[in-house]
Amino acid sequence: MKKVNGYAAKEAGATLEKFQYDLPEIGTEEIDIKVDYCGICHSDLSMINNDWGMSQFPLVPGHEIVGEVAALGKDVKGLKIGDKVGMGWSSGACMHCNQCLDGKQHLCGSSESTIVGRHGGFADFVRGHWSWVIPLPKDLDMAKAGPLFCGGITVFNPIVLSGVKPTDKVGVIGVGGLGHMAIKFLKAWGCEVTAFSSNPNKKEEILKMGAHHVVDSTKPEVLEGIAGTLDFILNTTNVTLDWNSYLTTLAPQGKLHTVGAVLEPMAIPAFSLIMGEKSVGGSPIGSIALTKKMLEFCVRHNIYPTVEEFKMEEVNKAIKHLEDGKARFRIVLKA
Repeated sequence: MKKVNGYAAKEAGATLEKFQYDLPEIGTEEIDIKVDYCGICHSDLSMINNDWGMSQFPLVPGHEIVGEVAALGKDVKGLKIGDKVGMGWSSGACMHCNQCLDGKQHLCGSSESTIVGRHGGFADFVRGHWSWVIPLPKDLDMAKAGPLFCGGITVFNPIVLSGVKPTDKVGVIGVGGLGHMAIKFLKAWGCEVTAFSSNPNKKEEILKMGAHHVVDSTKPEVLEGIAGTLDFILNTTNVTLDWNSYLTTLAPQGKLHTVGAVLEPMAIPAFSLIMGEKSVGGSPIGSIALTKKMLEFCVRHNIYPTVEEFKMEEVNKAIKHLEDGKARFRIVLKA
């Protein structure tokens, strides 16, 4: 048994408190990570508040983890004690279903999530299956790498999944923790990037991230002015929007893809899709192999999330900072 010290919510919406728990004997294919940094994702807030109805308390959040291998089972492959690694939303998959065998472990029907029914990275140690414990490229900055393992792969996967080309004109709805990373990826991909933002005060900052254009999403006439011009739009917000207005900005055969967990049904008029052969899709994170490719892409193009660092013991202060909408643009806790 291993004693782990972390921070847990004892009930839905609660302030996090110091919490100690035991990890059982390590499994033959499991790894214990000594946490160095852990990002705070909006999904952590959703789990703390039980917005999705699947939280179990006490809950130790945290699923954007980087650290080093502290212990490993006898059947672990490709890793050793001391290796620098990361782990995100997924901490395990069955590895024998069709999805896993096809290299799409993130779509496994019996996958294990890092903070669903188990404890996450707001702690000194976290455990996962070796396949989802991903080695860090040598030149990756650990202090900024945590958010890549959830927010980063969440916006990188749709670019590959949707077949976005360097010649495409693309849009990003929402410039927050997810959206700012999407802009950086798409700029490096070679695309002409339009950012949709409801905050005009962010314009100069958004342009510095790599966006070519910034559109005020609160003004319908501005959206009408770019009708039929975009090949791909990525929605990173979790609120209900005027989806038809965004569909109108798509060129024929354009795609609207959402990674924002919008809880209300999305009102999509059929004729807005039919007449232009347009499509709407969505996705969670990405596969193990694609996550590794994303990390390589980040090193090649020097892409990192813009982060604010707090100490792990300042976790409640950091969560309040995120809840108040003050994060610019991703928060990382340092153990």
